[in-house]
Amino acid sequence: MPDDPPLGFLLHRAANALRADVTATVLEPLNLTFPQYICLRILSKKPGRSNAELARDINVSPQAMNVVLRSLEDRGLVVRPADAASGRSQPAKLTRAGVRLLTRTDPGVRDAERRMLAHLSTEERHVFKRVLMSLVTD
Repeated sequence: MPDDPPLGFLLHRAANALRADVTATVLEPLNLTFPQYICLRILSKKPGRSNAELARDINVSPQAMNVVLRSLEDRGLVVRPADAASGRSQPAKLTRAGVRLLTRTDPGVRDAERRMLAHLSTEERHVFKRVLMSLVTD
């Protein structure tokens, strides 16, 4: 590995490591996939996102996002209106069951984060997260 690997490569490796840990320890026992979890997390912060918006947020095709949303709807975790009010957009939002399930993931996700960042000091973890937040636009 080069002394100064590209940022994208490092972020990709870190994200994959965290994703694998979260999936194995938190999501699989709850019968959730990582895209379903991310969809729930986004809808908890931005209710009313359309299929197309969520697909862009998660970096999947609209068709794949539709499969994710349908599976969450089938489980009663997300609702979308039966008829689109404007065009084909069907804004999705979490149900109470979706909020409860997402809340159940929080402790395990935080544990996975702590494991990943265990070699950093408390101050380094705070700085790291602040730097990442400054790079992300919503």
